[in-house]
Order: sequence, then structure tokens, then C-alpha cells
Amino acid sequence: MTRITPEGERPSAQAHHRFWPRRLPLRLSPPATSLWHNLAVSALRYPDKPALVFFDQVITYRQLFDQAQRLAAHLRSQGVEDGDRVILLMQNCPQWVVAHFAILRANAVVVPVNPMNRSDELQHYITDPDARVAVVAADLAGELLKANAAVPAAGRLRHLVVSHYSEAIGPQADVPAAWRDWLGTHHATPDLPGGSVCDWAGALACTAPAPEHNRVPTDLAVLPYTSGTTGLPKGCMHPHSTLMHNAVACSVWGNGAAENVMLLVVPLFHITGMVTGMHAGVYTGATIVMMPRWDRELAGRLISRWRVTHWTNIPTMVIDLLASPSFEEYDLSSLVYIGGGGAAMPQAVAQRLLELFGLRYAEGYGLTETAAPSHSNPPDAPKQQCLGVPFLSTEARVVDPLTLQEMPQGEAGEIIIHGPEVFDGYWKRPEATEAAFISFEGKRFFRSGDLGRVDEDGYYFITDRLKRMINASGFKVWPAEVELLMFKHPAIAEACVIATTDAYRGESVKAVVVLRESHRGSTTEQEILDWCREHMAIYKCPRSVEFVSALPKSGSGKVMWRLLQEQEAARAAPAQ
Repeated sequence: MTRITPEGERPSAQAHHRFWPRRLPLRLSPPATSLWHNLAVSALRYPDKPALVFFDQVITYRQLFDQAQRLAAHLRSQGVEDGDRVILLMQNCPQWVVAHFAILRANAVVVPVNPMNRSDELQHYITDPDARVAVVAADLAGELLKANAAVPAAGRLRHLVVSHYSEAIGPQADVPAAWRDWLGTHHATPDLPGGSVCDWAGALACTAPAPEHNRVPTDLAVLPYTSGTTGLPKGCMHPHSTLMHNAVACSVWGNGAAENVMLLVVPLFHITGMVTGMHAGVYTGATIVMMPRWDRELAGRLISRWRVTHWTNIPTMVIDLLASPSFEEYDLSSLVYIGGGGAAMPQAVAQRLLELFGLRYAEGYGLTETAAPSHSNPPDAPKQQCLGVPFLSTEARVVDPLTLQEMPQGEAGEIIIHGPEVFDGYWKRPEATEAAFISFEGKRFFRSGDLGRVDEDGYYFITDRLKRMINASGFKVWPAEVELLMFKHPAIAEACVIATTDAYRGESVKAVVVLRESHRGSTTEQEILDWCREHMAIYKCPRSVEFVSALPKSGSGKVMWRLLQEQEAARAAPAQ
């Protein structure tokens, strides 16, 4: 491959090129096709090769292709038209991958939803994308139906395809004891008032023809949601081209090949698992070993048994696995690439990986808006606790968030990003889209909302964030969203959500609450915590609650959350 320096790129932007993998160009030209074609090509090339492994069950590329075709035909028979949005709600499992590609095959748009969300949260994922059809796991269908019942009749779901984890695992599956009832039970297929329901087997038995596939790179493919500083989550409009670029880029960056075996435990609803795990793996024809959730002993056994070569994760997973009392029993010698993001990898843990296995942990950085990585550490020259360098085909700068002037090397500012992986904008939110982009040097750059700096080698480091966000074990928690849900509690008059330090999770969620006068003395902190667990995803739930008589406010009446955050940090400082 020819190494080409993009015309007009300044020397200061090329410092990291000295550390660029010599085998790679600086930019790439991804296929000008839809994401569906990646599966079609891999099924043609490697029909009998394992595509997905789930406990003791293997699905080949031919089987994955055929099942996606059948489900696409079923979706079309139920009225799914070109461009329609279809909800996808389940834990990591083969059916998730089948459904994702089936929705794309049907010329529709995937709306991936966090399976930890509760009914109060799920209502937004029905109404905002105007979804009328959902593919859902049976154990989660109850919450979705409860949400659907709370939606105005004209905007409700009209059809469900219900899958069962038990159908994807065999009788000899190595399932952790705590999961056996959950995964092994054939949960009942529910009824959908005013609509229709089909179980997974029935949907795959569809004999109707699939529609002609007509998607092009600029067509909308996926609508993942991300929260922000205010209000409800926003849909990020990703056409086929943005995900295609990063699927190909992640593959070549990590020495992608059909012989690779990838451990996929990062959630598929999340852009990282979806793109760096599933789409990159399917593009190269790799074997993807799937985990429905994190379990360190299962991860150790799967890496050992299937000779996993590539593992993208969040650092807390690695920390947990290395701390296992059974760690010496696992054979991790097959690993050739390990990396991830969402939180910084502690230097001591990274050093242990290097000493035990010769593995350099490669951290990366990206957002839902950038289809996962916009930055990544070169695998052969990573820096610890570092975001890495701008990814293939990508430019980044650090600017003053107020003046938007570029900051000198080493000084902190807002990270802005330009590249083919950057999303088109926010669904139905033109004002938010306009605010998210700036024109810089004649190009459209996305404002990340994260503060960082660039060192003398062109590597990027996070220093702080402009956006109000809590990072709990790699899960992004947006205080405004948690507060919005908490205000539904009849005892809560006001609430402000802040971060607390956590030795394992990095940060945890704390709620500072003002109770209504009528509930003071009769409502406990534990009652608030228990209510939160019933009404929101567990990772968003406050781990602690503090009752106060009033929240500090500015002259304009806004809650001074920064002051509360600073006070919390000051209290924690002596214990650090």
C-alpha cells in the first residue's frame, strides 16, 4: 500500500505519523456498498466456517446469511418498508446478529436499545423513532409491552418478533449457574394488544420473498441513541457508510483476517460492540465468540477453549479476569490483540499484561456519534492511559471551546473530529445537530464535548469533559436523564445527580435529593434506591442518596451541580 500524506495537512498534525503502523496507509477507501453485502460476501467466501459461537452452539456464515434472509422476508410481510425503524432489544446472542442484518436486508433501520432499560425509559424508543415493529427477547418483552401500553394508541408497536435465548444454546452448554434459569427457560411468548406477535422459529419459517435490497452508502442504517446534558436521549443518524468505514478500519488496524477468533462481550446495542466486534468480524469472515453478559470465569474458559486471538473490552473486565482465583487455569496464550476504551487502563494492570503475555493494551476513544473509534493507539506503539492518535482517514484538533481557535501543543481544549465515520446528525433534532458541528479550516468538525491535549508525538489525552457525564465502568451515565426519571417519584421535589469516586468502577452515581414536605421523615434513602432500580437501567441507578433541605442555585435559578460535584470531590480527597 502507498503511504500518502493528505494534501494540505500541516506538519503539526503529522507528528503521530512517526508511530503509524508501517503496514497501513493513512487513509482507506471502504466498499461503496451497504453493510448487508459484507455478510453476503463472507457467506459466499466462507459458507461452512463458524461465524458465531454461543456457548456450545455454532452458526456458520451460510446459516447466518439464510436466517437473516428469512427474517427480512418476515419483516417485509409484516409491513416493514424501506427506511422504517425497527427496535432491536435483547442481550448479546446469535439472534441479535441475525436480527440486525435482517433489518438491514429489509432496507430498514436498526434501533438498538439497551436491554437494561425499564419501561419508563423504553417509551422514548418507541415514540421518538416512530417504531412500529420490534425484535425482542422474551424475557424483556414484558417491559417493552408495559412501555407500549403507556404510549398514545396511534404511536404504538403493531408487531413483535420474540426470540428465546434457550433456542440458541445446546443441552451441554457451559452456562454459569447464576444464568441457567434466565438462559435455559423458554419464556412465554406474550400477546400484543392491538397487534400481532410471532416467535423466532415462526418468523424464520417465512416463505414470502425478501424485498430487493436497494440500500446505498448514504442511506440511514442504524439509529443508536445517546444521552446528553439535557432531556431525553437523541438518535444518532448513521448511514451505511460511517459504520462501513470503521468496520473496515478496525479490521485492518487489528490485523483482521478470516482466521481471527474474536471474543465479543462488549454489548452489541453499544456502538463499540456493534462496529468493532460484529461488523468488523463479519467483514473479514472471522469467528465471533459471544457472551451475553460479563462473567470472568466464562471469559477465561471461552478464550482457552476457542483460542481467542482478539479481544476488545473495557478495562474493568481485564482487571476482573486477572483477579480471578482460577486465573492460572486459563490459557490466554492465543491472544495477539487486546484493547478497548470507556475508561483508562490502570498502568499496573497494563504492565502485568505485558509481562505475562507480551500484550500491549491498546486504548481507543470514540463516541456514538463517531461510530466507535475516532482515535486509537497504534498496536505496536501504544501509550498508557492515552486515547491514541486520530484513526484512519480521520483528522482531529484541540481548540478553545469558546473562541474555537486551535490550542498550542500540550494545552487543554475541546477535541473536535472530522472523518468519514462521523454521523450525519441527530434524529429530529436540527438545533442539536447544528450545535454539534463547527466549520474549521473549511471542513465540518464534530464537537466531542471532551477536553483533551496533544503531546509532542501527536497522541491525545483526556483531561476533563465539557459535557456533564458520569463514566461508570465504561457505561456513560447522563445526570439529566437520571434526574428526569427520578422526578417521577412522588416524594422527590428536586434532585441533582453527581459522580462519586469508585475504586473499581471509576465513578458511581450519587443523587442529592430534596424531598417534598409531605414525605420528609417518612421516606428513606433506601426506598429511593429501590425505586430507582425498578424504573431505570441498573448502571444508571444511584449507588447512594443524600437528603438535603435545598439545592444550591445560581441567580437565574439553575441548580449549581458543579458546586455539589466539587464538594463531593473534596470530601473524597483524603480517602484517595
